[in-house]
Amino acid sequence: MKLYGFPPSPRTWVVRAAAAQLGISLEFTMVDLTKGQQHAPDYRAINPTGRTPTLVDGDFKLWETTAILQYLAGQQPTPLWPDDVAKRADIMRWQSWTLAHWEKESCAPLLFERVVKQIVGMGAPDQTVVARALENFARDAKVLEAHLGRQPYFVGHSLTLADFSVAAPLMYAERSQMPLADYAKLREWLGRVASLPCWKETAPPVPATAA
Repeated sequence: MKLYGFPPSPRTWVVRAAAAQLGISLEFTMVDLTKGQQHAPDYRAINPTGRTPTLVDGDFKLWETTAILQYLAGQQPTPLWPDDVAKRADIMRWQSWTLAHWEKESCAPLLFERVVKQIVGMGAPDQTVVARALENFARDAKVLEAHLGRQPYFVGHSLTLADFSVAAPLMYAERSQMPLADYAKLREWLGRVASLPCWKETAPPVPATAA
């Protein structure tokens, strides 16, 4: 299988980390978003949305991070994607919530305003955007904190794809100054997930800040 992606992106990183956790080897091809390579005709022929990551398995081409995670985990029996209808629905619930709220409204704006803008030289953070993201972060982190106060992982007592999806944007929590201090259970959970060797094995080089 071949994965097309941009290593610093949390979405590419989480796919590579999950594959490493599953013991699946992926041939990796860089798509440099900073150089517009996602718009190249040969890449658009694979993924017409012009986004990353994209998985190619023979004649099968698959884009969207969550779908890729589920496809990889479905290659073999694994507790990350258990063969149980209710547990799979629960995993998908957290993955859907992450896409619609946690990543989109809380984490990604902070990452973009406080990290990406500096790296590519786009100027100072938009404080209006930052303030709104911090409000959303507090709203969503309270949900996570309450849930993790009842169990060690998002779906029961073992690691699943739900944990990978929720954790992915938090891999940049320190650099983007995400306010985790008031959420002890969330920090404990993140410590357990982030300490998995698969994240370090697939970690992208930290890009420098633009002068």
